[in-house]
Amino acid sequence: MHTSPAKLLILVALTLVILVEGRTVLAFFGIGISPLETALIGFLAIVALLVWAIRPLGGDPSESD
Repeated sequence: MHTSPAKLLILVALTLVILVEGRTVLAFFGIGISPLETALIGFLAIVALLVWAIRPLGGDPSESD
């Protein structure tokens, strides 16, 4: 695992904050994003974060040269 569960929780929470505030900033400039699009982007970002956190650190440990 690349990070601890506590750090992963903080990263997920920070991702959600960035999504909500990013939507607000884009609306300020006249760019509208629907809540469904925001939720989809958030879901994909959190899945990517979880995949990064769970994947193995190095190569296959059973292989040794």
